[in-house]
Amino acid sequence: MHVPDGFINAPVSAASAVVAAAAVAVSLRGARRELSGAGAPNDLGGDRTAPLAGLVAAFVFAAQMLNFPVATGTSGHLLGGALAAVLVGPATGVLCITVVLLLQGVLFADGGLTALGVNVTVMGAVGVGTAYVLFRGLLAVLPRRRGSVTVATCVAAFASVPASAAAFTLLYAVGGTTDVPIDAVLTAMVGVHALVGIGEAAITTLTVGAVLAVRPDLVYGARALVAPLKLRVGGELVDARPADRAAALGLGAHRSPRFPRAVWLTGLAVAVALAGFVSYYASAEPDGLEKVAADEGFDGKAEEHATADSPLADYGIESIADARLSGGLAGVIGVGATAAVGTGLFAVVVVRRRRGRGRGSTAEVRPATGPAARPPIAELGPGPGGGRAPGRPYPPPVDPGERA
Repeated sequence: MHVPDGFINAPVSAASAVVAAAAVAVSLRGARRELSGAGAPNDLGGDRTAPLAGLVAAFVFAAQMLNFPVATGTSGHLLGGALAAVLVGPATGVLCITVVLLLQGVLFADGGLTALGVNVTVMGAVGVGTAYVLFRGLLAVLPRRRGSVTVATCVAAFASVPASAAAFTLLYAVGGTTDVPIDAVLTAMVGVHALVGIGEAAITTLTVGAVLAVRPDLVYGARALVAPLKLRVGGELVDARPADRAAALGLGAHRSPRFPRAVWLTGLAVAVALAGFVSYYASAEPDGLEKVAADEGFDGKAEEHATADSPLADYGIESIADARLSGGLAGVIGVGATAAVGTGLFAVVVVRRRRGRGRGSTAEVRPATGPAARPPIAELGPGPGGGRAPGRPYPPPVDPGERA
């Protein structure tokens, strides 16, 4: 649903850019908390969550290259708003989608540059916002178990796509450059994107479910379902504080105990495989917006992209004649660029939060002596039947991917 230049007039495009900039500014502030691991069990730190957020952006980029057929002569692709919101949080999710859209527009001539604000508003703010509000609402009424996260993810992902389509139609009703019946556009857009939503729900649910199966502590939307770490200090069971955990491991105040290297490498390999190999077999049919524009007669308003002469335009490398190799290399470059830019952005967000938190800290650090100096004992919440799980010395379990 990448809106090209020319579909929306200049005033509405400018207003959408202001809305998108405001959404990004608010998201930058919210992402500082999400990326710091606040509210997570086991003290997830920014040195773990920033690379994971960059990985999510890279995965969304790769998945958007895989157009799948949804009807005769029509295809669709992942929007990724629900996926990003559930995995890394709504604010970080908006930033992930923004990074993807920016790189697609600048490097690959996909989505207009003057329409970037429209795309960020439609796919970022509306897509992510709709998905996360519905996701949290469903979790509030469903039983507190892992299956509820899967169900809520599926429904939220499905609903986010027609919601984004309706948002585009609203913008087109106000600033469309062609006089067409808006009710017909709305019906067509929501109808075809409801079919796209089925694919969105399937991809998002499978991806979130895979991460839940191996590392539920890394899923932002499932943090409330993971038992927080408990420490036995002086015979009393208390919630572990980040400082306690760092002291027990001999780490700095803002370092997390272990980076989930296996998860990150696996996710990156999957993204590279999707963009570099599987994308060659994607559907070549026009996507939902292109199809509706052609049917309703406003496709002719699309303007030539400002970066149409880019070496990577249309997801291919101009100097390579072989289509499979050209598209595959372009996809791999895109995944690498998105992962690098995304991780760098999120790392800056984390650093800014650390500096702000450090300036406001006045706590005195004193060495522990006596019985309190003994290493605390960790307990992972209540055990079966409501009893306490057996205590064991810190640190926490080793990442399963690192035992080999």
